Amino acid sequence: MRRPVKNRNMPSPDAVYGSVKVSKLINYVMERGKKDTATKIVYKVMDELKKEGDPLVILEEALDKASPTVEVRSRRVGGANYQVPREVRPERRLALGLRWIVDAAEGTKGKPMHESLLAEIKAAHKGEGAAVTKKETTHRMAEANKAFAHFAW
Repeated sequence: MRRPVKNRNMPSPDAVYGSVKVSKLINYVMERGKKDTATKIVYKVMDELKKEGDPLVILEEALDKASPTVEVRSRRVGGANYQVPREVRPERRLALGLRWIVDAAEGTKGKPMHESLLAEIKAAHKGEGAAVTKKETTHRMAEANKAFAHFAW
């Protein structure tokens, strides 16, 4: 079994909202070390979300709807590979939710990043969009492979 990680690096809370999740979102949006550009993109999105209500609450709910609770992990038993459903740890859950939202926004071509990220967060908040679809697919796979749950030890 893996030993526990003692000092996991957590990013400091962002300057405007004081939220670790917003600073993680900035880090996921960032490309080639251009943090200032990523910060501008995320704060533009948060300003747009302010018109609909509290942007932190909207982001929180969008992440909740886009983050998986179970996933399948490959496990080799007796020469065969089984897809074993496993519960997702909270840190990984947040990471997958953020990654899927940002990847879906990056996949939208022809629009500036702040517009596509805003659209994806709004869609996830409503329970729609590519990130939520990915979560549902992951949950369906885990449900289909529930018979192999006894291999999770």
